This record gives sequence, C-alpha cells and structure tokens, in this order.
Amino acid sequence: MTGSYIPYGAYWSSPFARWQGSLGHLPSVEFAAHLTRESLAARSIAAEAFDYGVLGMTVPQQFSFYGFPWLAGLIGATDISGPTIGQACATSARVLSVAAQEVETGSSTCVLAVTTDRLSNGPHLYYPRPGAPGGIGAHENWVPDNMGWDPYARADMTQTAENCASKWGVSTVEQHEVVLRRLEQYQDAKANDSAFLKRFMTLPYAVPDVRFKKTVTTMEGDEGIFESTAEGLAKLRTVKEGGTITFGGQTHPADGAAGMVVTTQDKAAEMSADKAIAIKIVSFGQARVEKSFMPAATVPASMQALQRANISISDLAVIKSHNPFAVNDIVFARETGADLMSMNNYGSSLIWGHPQGPTGMRAMIELIEELALLGGGWGLFQGCAAGDSSMAVVLKVGD
Repeated sequence: MTGSYIPYGAYWSSPFARWQGSLGHLPSVEFAAHLTRESLAARSIAAEAFDYGVLGMTVPQQFSFYGFPWLAGLIGATDISGPTIGQACATSARVLSVAAQEVETGSSTCVLAVTTDRLSNGPHLYYPRPGAPGGIGAHENWVPDNMGWDPYARADMTQTAENCASKWGVSTVEQHEVVLRRLEQYQDAKANDSAFLKRFMTLPYAVPDVRFKKTVTTMEGDEGIFESTAEGLAKLRTVKEGGTITFGGQTHPADGAAGMVVTTQDKAAEMSADKAIAIKIVSFGQARVEKSFMPAATVPASMQALQRANISISDLAVIKSHNPFAVNDIVFARETGADLMSMNNYGSSLIWGHPQGPTGMRAMIELIEELALLGGGWGLFQGCAAGDSSMAVVLKVGD
C-alpha cells in the first residue's frame, strides 16, 4: 500500500454488549446506519464526502440482502454503492483491505467502511431439500451452530484452541494469567472516566428503541464484562473433559458496530481531527493453517504482513489481536518473540467481547489511538478466523 490513509479521529465504535443485552433488539444494518450518522455528524463529515463504501457483517438480518446500499441510503449517501463482505472474524480486516485497494487503484477517493453484527437473536434458517425423504429440509441456528461446528475440519472452535494448547504445551494456569493481564489492561481504558474509550466512543451511549425514535436505556461502557479474579478462574472446570480451556479463558459473543474513513493522503489531512497525525495503511497478510489449529493462523498471516511492510516484530510499538482464546496470544508470542504481557494494551476482544464483524475494526481503532498517545510508530493487528484462517494489518502513525 502506498496511498491509502485513515484521517485521525475519523473512526468510531459503539460500546459492545454481551449478547441478549442492551443492543440485542437492534437490527444490525439499521443500528450501524444510526451509529454512523451520529458519528459523522459529531465529526462534521458530510455524507456527500464519500464516493464508495464497504459494509462488513456476518449474521444475516431481515433485508440485509440490500447491504451497503441500504445503509448508505439511511445515512443520506444516496448516490454511492459498494459491497457487503462477510469473512467471519476476519471481516474487519477484509473490509479495510477492500477500502484501501479502492483508494490505491484510484477507483475511489473517499471510502466509508462500516462493520456491524448482532449475535443476539440470530436467525433460524430452513433449507429445502426436495430429494430428502418426505422432502424434509435441513435447518440451522445461524449463530450457535456455526460457532459450534466447522463442516470442513469437523470440530468446534474450542477444539482448535485445545489442539494448539496441546501442541505448544499451554496450561490452564498460563491462560488464566493472560486473562488477568488483559483485564488489567482493559482497566487502563476505563481509567479517568473511560478517557481512552472516549477518544473514539460516545459515552454514556444512548441506546435507541427498535424504531430509532427514542432512547430506551443508556450504556456507561461495554456491557457484560467478567471481572475475573485468580481465585474465581482457578475454580472453573475446563469446557472439554481433559482439556485446558475454561469459559474464563475465552471471549463472549456480543453485539456492536464500528466504522472508519479510508481516503487519500490529501483528503485525510483535510478531514483529520489533528492534521499533525498521519495514519497510513501499510500492508495486509492472510494465511490458513492445518485443520483445527485456528489460533495458530495469526503467526503466518502476521509474518506476511510484516514482510510486505519490510519491518520485523521488534519494530512494532503496538500489537493488538483478536483473541477469542487466551491461547491465541500465547502461541503468537512464543512463535514471534512478541512480549505476551505488553500486547493488547487498553483491551482486546478476550475481555470486551466478540460481535464478529466489528471486532477487528474496534481493535484497529484502539491500535491507532495507542500509537497516537505514544507519539507514533508501527502497529500490527492480527486475528484468527473460521476455517483455520487469519488476517493481519500493519498501520503506521506518524507526522
């Protein structure tokens, strides 16, 4: 990448809510449009600024067939279009990649990238099978059934983490140590009346009703966080008999939305909340590993992104990960030499939850803000995804 940038401050995220919580009643696309409309107005960015858009979501909702054009219409950007992308937990990274490539090729100059998902109240789908006995169809509960079974690897996602724990000799105790460290890092984001979170999130957040006409409740921050303790974690049984992973050592399903602007260097300077800060999209990596070793895929994806950026792990000032399991961070640190306990400052999905589509985008926003606080530098986001795959992104914050 040579010419795609993110204007400083031109990104946003809702608080995340554990599924069946305060955001569980809101349709994903309409909620994303509501949040985007509010966020653009707060940043004095007009809908007319965009000439392309990308929507990322992984859980179908009523009328989500209309995807980004629907969202664009809801925010008043009635003359632009773009794709709707779903790549499981890599959705945010892929959305950013598509947006950046659009700018790099000169096809567009200012792209709106939005991600959203509601894991609450997921759809129950029926698939006709005329050739089956009696014509009886197949069915699935979209969210729990796909969390619980990979039809190619023939295993659930927890098993992929157990396989990695076995291969790398990761104990339950070590996983719980990472959980406590990640919780401690998240507390830093909540310090001083959530000062870090308020750099990109409106708090308190007024949750609208399903018609988006009135406020039904207010969120002071992320909802449903487990305040884990060493004593409490030590009492947990492992999810699988003879395994190492407990419910305390993995993330929780959630609801939320996030978005950002991707544009040219000149436009980024114009739209930036601080014209002294430049945020450059540098490179992407992607990888797939052997069946049922999903957490390990972050290593080759990250190495590819770093190689394309012509830097090494030691050049990174900030590393953020989508870590559905504590095992993810442990394997990544062992294989790359990264400092396990200094990754994921200010939080990660292990603590604040996993709405799938917007998870990575929030992590990348936090990465940008941490780099800004440090005065700039290189940052890496990486995260695993269904199908034993992963995507990674290198960003650089500077003058």
